[in-house]
Amino acid sequence: MDALARQRRLIDRVARTLQLAAGRVARFETHISWVLVAGGDAYKFKKALTLPFVDCSTLAARRFYCREECRLNSRLAPDLYRGVVAVGGDPASPTIGAAGTPREYAVWMRAFEQDALWSVRLADGLLGGDEVDRLAALLAAFHRRAPRAPPGASWGTAAMVAATFAATMAGLESALADDGAQGAERVQAASTVLRECAAQLFSGLPALASARRTQGMVRECHGDLHCGNILTRDGEVQAFDCIEFDPALRWIDTIDDLAFACMDLACRGSPGLAARLLSGYLECSGDHAGLAMLRLYRMHRALVRARVMLLRARQPRLSDAARAGCLAQGRSYLDFARRCAHAGPVALVAMHGFSGSGKTTVARLLVELLGAVQLRSDVERKRLPAAAPGLGRQYGAAATRRTYARLGTLARTVLGAGWPAVVDAACLRADQRTRLRRLAAALGVPFFIVDVRAGCAAMLARIAARGRQGDDASDADAAVLDMQLRSAEPLASSELAHTIVVDANTGIDREQLRQACAPLLAALARQNASGQPVADGFQAAHIDPAHTTTHAGP
Repeated sequence: MDALARQRRLIDRVARTLQLAAGRVARFETHISWVLVAGGDAYKFKKALTLPFVDCSTLAARRFYCREECRLNSRLAPDLYRGVVAVGGDPASPTIGAAGTPREYAVWMRAFEQDALWSVRLADGLLGGDEVDRLAALLAAFHRRAPRAPPGASWGTAAMVAATFAATMAGLESALADDGAQGAERVQAASTVLRECAAQLFSGLPALASARRTQGMVRECHGDLHCGNILTRDGEVQAFDCIEFDPALRWIDTIDDLAFACMDLACRGSPGLAARLLSGYLECSGDHAGLAMLRLYRMHRALVRARVMLLRARQPRLSDAARAGCLAQGRSYLDFARRCAHAGPVALVAMHGFSGSGKTTVARLLVELLGAVQLRSDVERKRLPAAAPGLGRQYGAAATRRTYARLGTLARTVLGAGWPAVVDAACLRADQRTRLRRLAAALGVPFFIVDVRAGCAAMLARIAARGRQGDDASDADAAVLDMQLRSAEPLASSELAHTIVVDANTGIDREQLRQACAPLLAALARQNASGQPVADGFQAAHIDPAHTTTHAGP
């Protein structure tokens, strides 16, 4: 009997012991672990395996990685991870926590319901934009605190990124070759396309990777941020089950960490939420420069998930339906990787409207509709060197010029990386709008103005409500609105040809906004070879919820 078979028999006996004490025991399995859930507790065992990316063949190694898993996951989900426990006692009825020589080790976790997982919430149509916003803020704060890679380490270098990609491709090709009669054909087709796309994306990698390392953006991250490793529990969003077994897979660029979650949301049929996560993260972190690396990392993450699904399909004791589901998911991720390897359609959108008109709410909806990045003046103004106190200074001419200059610089960065940009600012002066229009012309991308309108009573009510809540980036009050009303320069007749008017006096309807934006969507569709008015690679791969495997965690 080999080591894995002996370990499986031990886990079976532990499960029986738990069942006697706690009643029902649920059991989950991945290609590298088993999890037993009994009552409010979960115990995760690492399989005695040696794989290209992990070696848990010895008891000492499994204990080490259990400890690492607890240490690392306590950063983002401290209440889920309770420690490392040993299995001991009578070999015929081994017990968790028993005295004596340890026979196995497990990560002790707090159990949770499977419907808390984002993979399940997405399939059930329950995942909300507010949850995505909380994840964006959580990740930005996590990355800000995470330790930076030491100068002499190879993590995050162009050579390391290329080697990781090559290893993923090699593993994927091996997995595809075993994928039934069509495997060899798929290997050849996929490898040719993906390697050609990767070669294009790798062309600027050395300089980009070097700059990112110098800027301190290679950090000890999560490393496995797909939707099966994110949950919402008691209203709190948490990420768990990070990479513990290979430092090179978690000491990565922060934008690579984010790319995994963005890719998986889009691939599971929610491209709008993927765009919302990306835009929200950039707003919180200010790391718009990372967009230059995002397409490569997102494609790689799709390949990683394709490989995992194909490996999972080989697990013993898997039903035919479950195996078919894994294979279907693997192919969907692979198809997505091929699509998101290419830059998509872009446009520059300038919002227009007074404080309290609802333009920021409309801009957020445009993020999901277009797959865009929102550039908010209220946020970017505060990233600039501090102005003198007082709203008059913050919204004065000098501060406003600096803010719009920054918005133009960021818009150029976003568009150059292959994403539509929504400049969320009042744009009440003709010269502000002209500079943005000229930027779009210089870059050869469509330019639109979205004019958001509301009555004075509605605007004042919104400003007052925002002030009472105290949780918005905008500091504009009634005095600022009055200043805007007196100094605004109306849209010229030449601007109206590319202006979309949105009446937000009584609220904003998502479907009405889509209809109003038909000219903008048509302009994007004309750029897109597939004819889909969706930005960049945020098309959904349409993973069938029926083929979504249950997470092996508690």
